[in-house]
Formats: sequence, structure tokens, C-alpha cells
Amino acid sequence: MPRIPGARRRLQDNPVVGHKRVLLAAPRGYCAGVDRAVVAVEKALDLYGAPVYVRKQIVHNVHVVSELEQQGAIFVDEVDEVPPGAHVVFSAHGVSPAVVNAAAARGLQAIDATCPLVTKVHREAVRFSRDDFQILLIGHEGHEEVEGTAGEAPDHVTLVNGPGDVDSIVVDDPDKIVWLSQTTLSVDETMETVRRLRERFPNLQDPPSDDICYATQNRQVAIKKVAEQAELVIVVGSANSSNSVRLVEVALEYGAKAAYRVDYASEIKQEWLDGVASVGVTSGASVPEVLVQEVLDDLAGAGYQDVQEVKTAEEDLMFSLPKELRKDISGKQDARALGGRGR
Repeated sequence: MPRIPGARRRLQDNPVVGHKRVLLAAPRGYCAGVDRAVVAVEKALDLYGAPVYVRKQIVHNVHVVSELEQQGAIFVDEVDEVPPGAHVVFSAHGVSPAVVNAAAARGLQAIDATCPLVTKVHREAVRFSRDDFQILLIGHEGHEEVEGTAGEAPDHVTLVNGPGDVDSIVVDDPDKIVWLSQTTLSVDETMETVRRLRERFPNLQDPPSDDICYATQNRQVAIKKVAEQAELVIVVGSANSSNSVRLVEVALEYGAKAAYRVDYASEIKQEWLDGVASVGVTSGASVPEVLVQEVLDDLAGAGYQDVQEVKTAEEDLMFSLPKELRKDISGKQDARALGGRGR
């Protein structure tokens, strides 16, 4: 269950050597796929009324899940927990064909909020399995996205958790293998995994296009730039958010002396700020901007009132909502049908 945020407390404005400032990464926060998924649940509640069931967390953020629960969404682990005939939304991380079939068998009204970039990887898995390729799927074991992708071609997928797995990988035909990846991984670590795989298997094929999503890459590029100048980096995001966890790792790798992940501003510890003049702030791709603003407000109270944005890219991608949700109750085209809230 989502945690309730701790009580807000004022951080102390202690003296430091140098000018106190915040380096605010851009892009940060919601990506198009997350925006689409969250709006899909909201629209389903508007159209069909509560409750609307959601398999797994719609996105990996405890605040978002809690907000949707308050509106009438019920989150379940599997579709067999959903009453027959009810509406169920599949999360942004995607599901396997087995889950789709199980929902149909129960007569559920399924709404697929899978991120289109994840759907792209699913289609690649289907295509390569049809051509009898062995698919080396780079990703984290147990992650919902990995389970969904692997479920598209279970007899053809071999999971590679990271560079450390490469030496133990066994392939049937080294001339007929291809790599795919989870969309929310560290770009650098994934490329290192691919490099090691290619050392072992020179004929390893690449996917038709990059599997790591644009938003994950953009947020990592931005935090690299911030980390070069920040003594401390604070990443807003949940523990089960792969891309948020990766941002902490990338910040440390690219120069930050310390980096921490928080769900809420109330989790920032006073000792993190001791002697720190420059604080970097970013957020994972499933984090609403209100949570970042709370962090900035608390830091301002501690003397970090100078906020300098570090922008490395512009994002304007928007995805259409699932087809079931593109009209309002009266049957007219909904204003949010083509991309949710916008940027």
C-alpha cells in the first residue's frame, strides 16, 4: 500500500561556504507514457464510475497510486481479483498475452494503458520470435515490464540482468540472436552489457530502434550535467521506479558527492545539507511536478532560494489515450483524447 507522506518539517538555514543554489534538471518528471496512463485511469473513472480496477500500480509512484485510490481506483495484483464483467486497466508497464487472455476469460472490460514505447518492444519480441531468433532481453528480473515482454515469446527469451550475467549466457545459435531491453534502464550500463555480449557473440543483432525510452535517456543526460556541478543530488521518485533509482546511480557516477531518492520532501534529512552549497534536483518519469515543488519549497526554507534550471532537451511528445477513452460520456471527442494534460 502507498505510504502517507510524513509531516512537513522546516529544514534549517545553516551557513555554508559559497552561494546556496539549486540546480534543477530539465527534462524531469512525467513522460508522455506515464501521463497517458494516469489520465486513462482518471477518464475511466469519469466514464464508468468507481470502482475501476487496475492491475499492478498504474505507474511506479506511491503518490500517484494513493491519489487514484482516493478517486475510486482499486489496485490488484492479478486479474482474478477483479469481479467478472468489471473494468480493468493494464498498467503503463505492459502485460503478457497470458494476462490479456485471463482478463478475457473473466469477461473483464480491459483498457490497455501500456506505454506505446513498451508496446514497440513487445512487437519486436513477437517479430524476432517468429523468425526463430533467441532474444537476449536486458532488464531486471521480476520487473513488470520485463515479465510482459518476456511473456510475448517465452520460449525465445533469455533474461540478462546486466553486465555480470554475460559470461553465463548460453545461446543455441550464436548467428541468430538479438538483444532487446527494458525501456527504463541506465543507458550506460545497458550499452556496457551489449558491448560484453558482442564480445562473446560477434553476430549479435541490434533492435530496429533504441528500446530505452526517450524520457529515460533525457532525464539521465540532464542529471549528468547537474551532477558535474552539484555536491548533493535529490531524486524524487519511488523505490520501485527503475528509472528513478537509475538517476541516483547516474548522479553518483557523474560527479555528485552524494545522491538520495525520496518520495516526499519530508524525507530530506538535515545532515544531507551540511556544508552543501549546490543541490541538484530531478525526478523520475512517473513523478508529478507537485512533489518536486514541495522539495524546492523546503530547500528554499533552508536558504536554497536561487533555482537555476539546467535544460538539456525539450519534450513535446504526446500519446493518444486508449481507444475506449477518447470520447466523453455524451459520445463526443474528449479534449484530452490526444495526449492527456499536455506538457
